[in-house]
Amino acid sequence: MSVQDENEYEDLLGLWSDLESGLGILLGSPLSVQEFEQRVWQYDRWMQALLQRDADVGIYLLFQLATNSSVGYSASHSLVCATLCHLLAAELKLEPKERDSLVHAALTMNIAMTELQDELALQTEKLSPPQLEVVRLHAPKGGLMLAKNLGVSDPLWIEVVSSHHDEYTEKIELRLLPPHKRLVRILRVVDRYAAMISPRKSREGRSTTESVRTIMTGANAYNDEIGHALVRAVGLCPPGTYVRLEDNTLAIVMRRSPRPNLPHVAVVTGADGQVLPRPRLHRTLSGRPVIQAALAASVVRLRLNHHLILQLGAHAAQMS
Repeated sequence: MSVQDENEYEDLLGLWSDLESGLGILLGSPLSVQEFEQRVWQYDRWMQALLQRDADVGIYLLFQLATNSSVGYSASHSLVCATLCHLLAAELKLEPKERDSLVHAALTMNIAMTELQDELALQTEKLSPPQLEVVRLHAPKGGLMLAKNLGVSDPLWIEVVSSHHDEYTEKIELRLLPPHKRLVRILRVVDRYAAMISPRKSREGRSTTESVRTIMTGANAYNDEIGHALVRAVGLCPPGTYVRLEDNTLAIVMRRSPRPNLPHVAVVTGADGQVLPRPRLHRTLSGRPVIQAALAASVVRLRLNHHLILQLGAHAAQMS
């Protein structure tokens, strides 16, 4: 079901915001949460239900959230990573059990440094020695917290959290790796991608195309497999991200299309940079103007009516 009017947009935005807020409480005070593992499952099901309602709208709202604010970064980052892992699991045809462990690890991988992660998103100076030590130890400490303090019973989930910063350098296809190494490799790519597109006080976020290019030209060539799957899953320019078209107009991506590099967009400015009275639908799959460049959200200084844009996206979906 797509967004049809402003009330539906506000309701859906509220549901995603409530999910993020609840996750923030869970990660911020995990030791005070009753039945922690069951609560993580609950948030996972909530996320899946929202994506089943309309995956493109969900991705749109998440990317807007991730690229426009560094407040409550830990919960926002965890939710973006979990959503991307869920979509990647389908693209990579992971077994359901592996998918569950991967998504739950994405939600909780930084549980041992939630407060510090939120602080670092707002910090401009270099990390202090005590902060560096917390960062260095947070993965194994997080796994220990899940196993010993929070009653998590899934050993694969715990192992992926414990080792999600380990460098596995085997030049082996993803499907041939042991399950925990396979999931760690996926989570490392997703974690890095989501971190690069998100702004900090110390730096602006990167464009999605620059982030994908960095991942796929890294030291481990086998990240290409995950990078290509990520592009197939969410598009080269995912819903909610900004692009400049070849005629110098600015657009925001609304929906994916059968071609990862040719999404449906809403043109929001003229070539002169002036905001249009109403956004205009353009299917880059159908012809020119083509996308000239993806833009980091930080370079776009516009106040947009997102419910009108998503309403246009609903029309695009009906016409597809």
